[in-house]
Amino acid sequence: MGKRNRPVEQLIQGLLEQLQLKCYGRETLNNYHRILKNLELYMEQNEIPAYSSEIGDAFIKHYISTHELSISFQKMISTVVGRLSDYSDGRKYSPQRKKSSVKLPENYAVLLEDYLSFCDQNGNRIETIKGKKKFCEDFLTFLMELGCNDIRDINSTQICKSCLMFHNRDAWAVIRMFLKHLYKEDVVKYDYSTIVPHFARAFVIPSTYSKEEILKFENAINQSSKSGIRDYAMLLLATRLGMRSGDIARLTFDNIDFEGNSIHIVQEKTLQPLELPLLLEIKDAIMNYINNARPTVNNECPIFLRQYAPYQGITTSALRFATTKYFRKAGIDISGKRHGVHTFRSSLASSMVNEQVPYDVVRKVLGHTDPDAIKHYAKVDIERLREYAIAVPTPSGVFEEFLYGRQSYVGI
Repeated sequence: MGKRNRPVEQLIQGLLEQLQLKCYGRETLNNYHRILKNLELYMEQNEIPAYSSEIGDAFIKHYISTHELSISFQKMISTVVGRLSDYSDGRKYSPQRKKSSVKLPENYAVLLEDYLSFCDQNGNRIETIKGKKKFCEDFLTFLMELGCNDIRDINSTQICKSCLMFHNRDAWAVIRMFLKHLYKEDVVKYDYSTIVPHFARAFVIPSTYSKEEILKFENAINQSSKSGIRDYAMLLLATRLGMRSGDIARLTFDNIDFEGNSIHIVQEKTLQPLELPLLLEIKDAIMNYINNARPTVNNECPIFLRQYAPYQGITTSALRFATTKYFRKAGIDISGKRHGVHTFRSSLASSMVNEQVPYDVVRKVLGHTDPDAIKHYAKVDIERLREYAIAVPTPSGVFEEFLYGRQSYVGI
């Protein structure tokens, strides 16, 4: 029997058991139970035999319209009933419920599903496929807004207009591949991928911070609170080892050899193995977090957890937020500079290359497998770049006259 056909009381019991496994507190579970019992009573009074998300929406409207409730409690009812709908429909649990994705008509949905399957078969990672799905959904939605409800009727004008509707120009490369796939599969007559604009990223000098600024950043983390103890341990992995935010968030006890003082991970971005030293200060910070600040849950979870139930692994967005917070708290000028977790990788690279550490060693420390990655570090090799700086030529002629005010701009 699928969840959709189960009695509502079984769905409620199943949801509460799921939330209990997620370490929800007793008071929160009691609130869920009370709200869902009202839903069950609503269904009995209206002789509704089976639960669906539509029934849940109707209950929310009815309950809010017949009770004087605070805004926060109205939101809580929506969250509770929404979680029941997610559970009933078999959607994966998420700490923060997100708005449902775009609902495409069946003909477009089938095309997109076929393309995403093609991407999966060609080795695209799950996160890559998710990104492509979002861009393609938006592209197909834009086409419908422009009057194209059948992909076979697509034309170049609609494609160009749709591309210009994207705020993020990274979408163009994805749309180009999608259209190429449709042409190869004989879905469309022409290879429209050739008319999708190209977007060249500007040459960017990596944002870096000095050793003194990094130390100031670390010292700004207040370790008198449990969240501060956690943040200090997490961010030391970034400042001292240059670990990416995704790898920090996914770090488990299996990745750390406390006796051998080493960290072993498979990098999220490259899927390549990487071994790093477990520096004494990092080891002490992690042990302090485990012993004094980490919620009491099983060790199968990631090491770094939310401080409140449900005790799930920290997210990369939480890491970015913490990084920005401590930069500001430290009084470090971040205007015009990147200030996310990734900037510590650039800063570490800059520090090493300026101390004459070979590029190849820097590349391996940061877990790069592409030898061309060293070109990126050359941008931050300030001391070595100075050796090749060309002296400013002595001004002469009309330019000299202009510099010394003896010649006006109009007369040049």
